[in-house]
Amino acid sequence: MKILAISGSARRNSTNTSMLRAVRAVAPDETEIAIFDGVGGLPVFSPDLEGEFLPAAVRDFIEAIAQSDGVIIASPEYVRSIPGGLKNAIDWLVSGDEIVHKPIALLHASHRGDDMLAGLRTILATITDRFAGDIFLRLPLMKLEPADVLRTVETAENRSRVQAYLQAFSAYCMAGSETA
Repeated sequence: MKILAISGSARRNSTNTSMLRAVRAVAPDETEIAIFDGVGGLPVFSPDLEGEFLPAAVRDFIEAIAQSDGVIIASPEYVRSIPGGLKNAIDWLVSGDEIVHKPIALLHASHRGDDMLAGLRTILATITDRFAGDIFLRLPLMKLEPADVLRTVETAENRSRVQAYLQAFSAYCMAGSETA
């Protein structure tokens, strides 16, 4: 199972990126997780740059999505909304086919952020017919340093929760590929 995990944060020491790395570290052997932490490096979306003018960074991002069996998104909440970099990344996907039937699930690193999650759920349910809204995991990681995030995720309880989440998402991805 090949999963692309997208961090919605542009911060260098992002809790969300650290969480995705920790999740990758405890993932079952059959689950390969690639992390995209470059939303801040994508140019601002413009239809004028699509097609033959598509920037290389965007092309690589879209190709990573196309090559994955499913996508996990982890994002902070900024001013009760989706960070601009993540929204921009999603905007680059809407005119292509790579995301339309791609399974997507959410992972969250905070006890808060429900307004952002509600908005993100609406957007994801619009861009793909395979948004797995009921496959969701929230971990208590807010304000932890990257090493502490890893230690927290590696605890027996959280490792078990992460593995159950990944197994549920992998099953969801597989179920869709059998009918495609």
